Amino acid sequence: MADRSKDIEVVYDKAGNKIGESEIGVASVAVTGLAAGTVVADGDYKVTFKDSVTGLESEKVDAKGWTVLTPAPEAPIDVTSTATTDGATITAK
Repeated sequence: MADRSKDIEVVYDKAGNKIGESEIGVASVAVTGLAAGTVVADGDYKVTFKDSVTGLESEKVDAKGWTVLTPAPEAPIDVTSTATTDGATITAK
């Protein structure tokens, strides 16, 4: 495996616009701002490594696709229970 201690990971969208780049030696870039449930296809983003000393970049490689996670609803608050003759009625906000 190549020594990436002096490399910067660079991520581009499929139109070639730079989305972001990592710190030197960190092979990770966050892609953010996508709506929940968005399906990203293989190749919608491209990844390269850039040498921090020379500035030269590797060829672009397709990033594997993913689906943006949908967050769970917020937990219920103000939960109350009111007894009934056969159990209870539970309400929450």
